[in-house]
Amino acid sequence: MSTIKILPEILSNQIAAGEVVERPVSIVKELVENSIDAKASTISIEIENGGKDLIRVSDDGLGMSRDDALLAIERYATSKIYTKEDLFSISTMGFRGEALPSIASVSRFSLVTRREHDNTATRLEMAGGKLVDVSDTGAPAGTMIEIRKLFYNTPARKKFLKADNTESGHIKDAVLGLSLGHGTIGFRLMVNQKLQHHFSLSDDLFQRAVRIFGRSSAGHLYPVDAAMGDVRVHGYGANPSLTRGNSSKLFFYVNRRLIYDRGLVAAVFKGYRGRIMKGRFPVGVYFIDLPFDQVDVNVHPSKKQVKFFNQPLVYQLVAGAVSDSLSQAQQD
Repeated sequence: MSTIKILPEILSNQIAAGEVVERPVSIVKELVENSIDAKASTISIEIENGGKDLIRVSDDGLGMSRDDALLAIERYATSKIYTKEDLFSISTMGFRGEALPSIASVSRFSLVTRREHDNTATRLEMAGGKLVDVSDTGAPAGTMIEIRKLFYNTPARKKFLKADNTESGHIKDAVLGLSLGHGTIGFRLMVNQKLQHHFSLSDDLFQRAVRIFGRSSAGHLYPVDAAMGDVRVHGYGANPSLTRGNSSKLFFYVNRRLIYDRGLVAAVFKGYRGRIMKGRFPVGVYFIDLPFDQVDVNVHPSKKQVKFFNQPLVYQLVAGAVSDSLSQAQQD
């Protein structure tokens, strides 16, 4: 008798969910990035009890047909890439085709979607990864995904979640980061049925940065803009007096993708060398734009990490841009 067996699909999805769905904020990030890829102009996020009881993300994007909606909940189904060459030149936020089936496998999941020219919307309902119902319904153009009772069928994982306020805090930070990186999209965050943040389409990057860093930052943000070859760094750095005790207010975007990279943090510190107190972190928002085939975003299922093909050039450019910006501000 063979000791090696093929895992049931639901179990393999739950294993994948362990990488994709670390906590409620992971779900919010995945769903919002799907909305961005769907060309939404407004995105609404609603959570209850830290996202444990409810996560609802709705958008006014392209929507899906019934056939596409059914395909979207299948593992490795994606509209983002088609060939192996596409994998090395990714221009969308999502691409792995794992998020929706992974999320659905550990929650009570529903999806309502309609394309603008369709007369009716499609509603899918799932429980623990199993499709329960497919029906027609009425809904505005776009997509709404609702997650209830996260980890209800994997209680061991639920025990590792933190207090509601802690999980809500992570979600707020993620939404602020996503809204800062996508200034052409309006964002709305509701926590326990109360409006927490609202960024309108009229807000520019500077206005959003001031709202996130605090009103006192308005006179202390300096533009950053430098290029080397086909790599460009731009955004806002802050006066060395405007600091935090951690790096939570340092935002990095690679081709508009919110990421975290220790090398970029170190590069910013290099730009601030001799200007900032030891143990303190500067604040800032930095966009790194470069050809899609010059960065690998397929490093980790969370898509928070990237690899630059010319890492020294990127880090050197960031450090130099920050230093030049601070020097210019001191001269003005």
